[in-house]
Amino acid sequence: MTDSQRPTISIALCTYNGVAYLPMQWQSLLEQHQLPDEVVICDDQSTDGTADLILKLAATAPFSVRILENSTRLGSNKNFERALRACTGDLIYMCDQDDFWLPEKIATMTRHMVQHPEIQVSFCDAWVTDEQLEGRKSRFWEVVRFDKRAQVRWQSGDAMDVLLDGNRMMGCATVIRQSFRQTVLPIPVDIPGDYIFDGWIALTAAACKAIHFIDQPLQLYRTHVQQQVGVREKDAPEPVRLPDRLARRRAGKLTPLREKQMQLTKIGQLLSERVPASAPGLPLLHRRLAHFTMRSNLPDNHFSRLLPVLNSLKQGNYARYADASANWYAPYLAVLGDILE
Repeated sequence: MTDSQRPTISIALCTYNGVAYLPMQWQSLLEQHQLPDEVVICDDQSTDGTADLILKLAATAPFSVRILENSTRLGSNKNFERALRACTGDLIYMCDQDDFWLPEKIATMTRHMVQHPEIQVSFCDAWVTDEQLEGRKSRFWEVVRFDKRAQVRWQSGDAMDVLLDGNRMMGCATVIRQSFRQTVLPIPVDIPGDYIFDGWIALTAAACKAIHFIDQPLQLYRTHVQQQVGVREKDAPEPVRLPDRLARRRAGKLTPLREKQMQLTKIGQLLSERVPASAPGLPLLHRRLAHFTMRSNLPDNHFSRLLPVLNSLKQGNYARYADASANWYAPYLAVLGDILE
């Protein structure tokens, strides 16, 4: 990469009571093959001496460091929002206080963004470690079920669908173009489901079909008790047998379907405020919403349910939106349940 091609690099580093872990993360930034041009640190009213530590680290840094101290505690979503707003680089990397970046991370991800100018957001994988950054137990994507099957779906154009199954992108493994920042900010305060700021950024980029993944673990992900999110893997839902489907009360069946419909509706509303109606990833959201709207509003008359249910089955929706861990016949059980319950 020539100097004329090289974009300027910012790191948005958010801290809160990070004295125990921040020095190791900072050391990993100093050891990058490609150093950042600036680091913007946004501290969310730490009480453990983090603010003093930041000043010491910044004093000898080989790059520009700007320190922002929040007057009130913002929480992670708004703390990252403030840090992102303050960054001036062409590419902005989000950084947690408690991980460790492998030396090639910035250079590898920056090269990918230069090679793919149409992409607005990229993210990498990470090694999951213990509190001492030891024992590379697994890759982060394995924990969030971003397996080869999901990756193939993503690369075939279904990134929005994969993300609506659950967020796969970790904020601290992400780089975003400054030019895309105005699209994702401000972070909505009412994102439904389990999405936080990184999930919102991923969904927005997916709506524009402007997000890539880099299939390399480029950092160590520390697991410890103080984490806000961590790697608590969701359990696969309990399978629902056909006898259960026919015996349960209809209201119990409809509740999760209507919750899903409301979540998708809200995500659609939030995205409509940020991306054009013609955004290429939105049809996948609209297709999923139509399916769950149909399922949660089926008429009481069983015969009248046949046409909409069978049409959706023919379109492949029951299989498309089945849980990834479900049996091959789970979509057909759902069809029978929708018709007979």
